[in-house]
Amino acid sequence: MPLSIAVILNASAGADNKKDTADHLSRLFSDGGLDVQVTLAPSGTHIVQAARRAANENPRVIIAGGGDGTMNAVASVLVGTGIPLGVLPLGTLNHFAKDLHIPLDLAEATATIIAGHVAEIDVGEVNGHIFLNNSSLGLYPNIVYHREKRQVQLGRGKLSAFVWATLGALRRYPFLRVRLRVNGQSMMRSTPFVFIGNNQYEMDSFRIGSRGCMNAGQLSLYMPHHTGRLGLLRLALRALVGRLRPAKDFDMLCMKDAIIETRHKRMRVATDGEVALMDTPLHYRVRPGALRVIVPDSAKQVEHES
Repeated sequence: MPLSIAVILNASAGADNKKDTADHLSRLFSDGGLDVQVTLAPSGTHIVQAARRAANENPRVIIAGGGDGTMNAVASVLVGTGIPLGVLPLGTLNHFAKDLHIPLDLAEATATIIAGHVAEIDVGEVNGHIFLNNSSLGLYPNIVYHREKRQVQLGRGKLSAFVWATLGALRRYPFLRVRLRVNGQSMMRSTPFVFIGNNQYEMDSFRIGSRGCMNAGQLSLYMPHHTGRLGLLRLALRALVGRLRPAKDFDMLCMKDAIIETRHKRMRVATDGEVALMDTPLHYRVRPGALRVIVPDSAKQVEHES
């Protein structure tokens, strides 16, 4: 019998018992008239493998339970297939779910999936790797790399390792020299990081870091101006209190695609919080409407009835 609905849970996301969560989800979906098959996946590789197996059976929907990395892993399989993605936000930050107005409460998120309203949203892509939220190079990927290294080598907790990695990155503070080819123009910049968003991010209010639209068919690129360590710290503090000054603090561009060149043959690139080494130049593009996602009926800016 063909698989109808697959649920893939990241077994390492959050602190709760995922076996209990799986049983609870099965009951919630059953109460809503849906029979689901739940898979517990212990790592990102296993999540992708489970998504591929499920997609081969052409199910009505594949549901991902976890954080933004889990959503990226499952979406990387579903992009372009037409199979809708159901979102169960079980991570720490859940940026993707929040920008689509998907409830963070598990029962409410399940009810949203059962209701079945489907939207077609954009995804970003860099050198064949998709991102749902954003991609970056420079400071942030280096912090993540050294955080994970400290966790493994020194046995530090995630928060402690992140703090030490951030302090180390700021102490080294290497500037990134990049050549951008975007919107028919070429420009050179020296910057601590480059941030590329899937659609446009809020940058000058208390909604900093959120998006009001996921289907405008564009990428947004942000680069802070050349500044020292104290200037970068002031920038971070202004971001925390919602007082960024876009025109003064950073360059911002909207585009369909871009090429980023550096003197490095390979460099660390973050996509939705996961870091990988990629060959340069980096080719970024937007893929309009490439992913179908189940969203609340009230998410009018991305709504597309199935």
